[in-house]
Amino acid sequence: MSFLAESWAALVSLFGGQVWLLLVISILTITAIADIVQRRVLKAIHLQLAKKGKIWLDSFVDAARAPISFFIWITGTTLALTTLILNLGVYIELVPYIASFKSTVLTLAVGWFIIRLVQRLELHLKGVAKQNDNLDEVTVEALAKIIKLLAFILTGLFFLSAFGVSLTGLLAFGGVGGIAIGFAAKDLLGNVFGGLMLYMDKPFTVGEWIRSPDREIEGTVEKIGWRMTTVRTFDKRPLYIPNGIFANISIENPSRMTNRRIKETMGVRYADAHKMRSIIKAVKEMLRNHPEIDNNQTLIVNFNAFSASSLDFFIYTFTKTTNWVRYHEIKEDVLLKISDIVEAEGAEMAFPTRTLHIESHSEMPEEVLSQLSGEQVTTK
Repeated sequence: MSFLAESWAALVSLFGGQVWLLLVISILTITAIADIVQRRVLKAIHLQLAKKGKIWLDSFVDAARAPISFFIWITGTTLALTTLILNLGVYIELVPYIASFKSTVLTLAVGWFIIRLVQRLELHLKGVAKQNDNLDEVTVEALAKIIKLLAFILTGLFFLSAFGVSLTGLLAFGGVGGIAIGFAAKDLLGNVFGGLMLYMDKPFTVGEWIRSPDREIEGTVEKIGWRMTTVRTFDKRPLYIPNGIFANISIENPSRMTNRRIKETMGVRYADAHKMRSIIKAVKEMLRNHPEIDNNQTLIVNFNAFSASSLDFFIYTFTKTTNWVRYHEIKEDVLLKISDIVEAEGAEMAFPTRTLHIESHSEMPEEVLSQLSGEQVTTK
């Protein structure tokens, strides 16, 4: 103790008796040392946790580094500033405000810590969501935004309370003001609540293909924000849609379909009517044995109608894949196989034709008859 007393006396004499200056420098020096120590300690803990792969625990340590440094420096600076003001006797009226601010430093640091922690946990949870179907990125992002918003609001309220602002009066004013703001910005609030509904109901998520029969909306969802959703159309144009619109329109989500449907009508010639049964039977057998057709879904092949130039039959079936490109490859293969079946049965696919009956005593010139190419000409 005698050593410390002698050292202090030597320092006071060195500063010419200016104890206030010595106190200010001492406070700032201790603040800097405390900050350096905590940074090194937390950095070492951070590296050890990262090396062991404990990312969740490391999120707390990493999130605390900057807020703790902020808390140390703000506390040390306000203490040094208060010491300076009291010793010099200037701006004494600022001391109560500095003291009030000093009492909120911990609240500000905690609020900042929570926001940083949520950001890191959100990043890790999004990585988990990519590998786990029980968790999706949209829900993680929504929860993160809500928690950060609550942390920001609560920190602001505590900060105002420390400076003597009545929270009761503030909340009452906020209630009245909220009504006025609600009328003035009902569209904005409608979009915000629409975004909240999208996060809760999850009719679609980022990366899914959506379309609306009520509006000209079709494309891939790129971003779901609080106010608007960004959809990239198939011609690569960005489409910015206010979230409130989704409360008033119906939305299709083809990305969540379980199968894709093949529904086609084909016709054979009337001359091949006697071969229709065998064609239908062969087509149905082909579809049942096709590796890309889902036999657990509805499968129909039936003669359907007597059309003007053809005997029509239709196929109604579903592919196993939902991929757009692969679906068309399968559909092409099915249609070509049907064409092969019709040809193998000795029949032909129909096309629009006309039959012209000419009386035998007709004096129609030969050159007119020769121009009736593509038409079937019979004489009586």
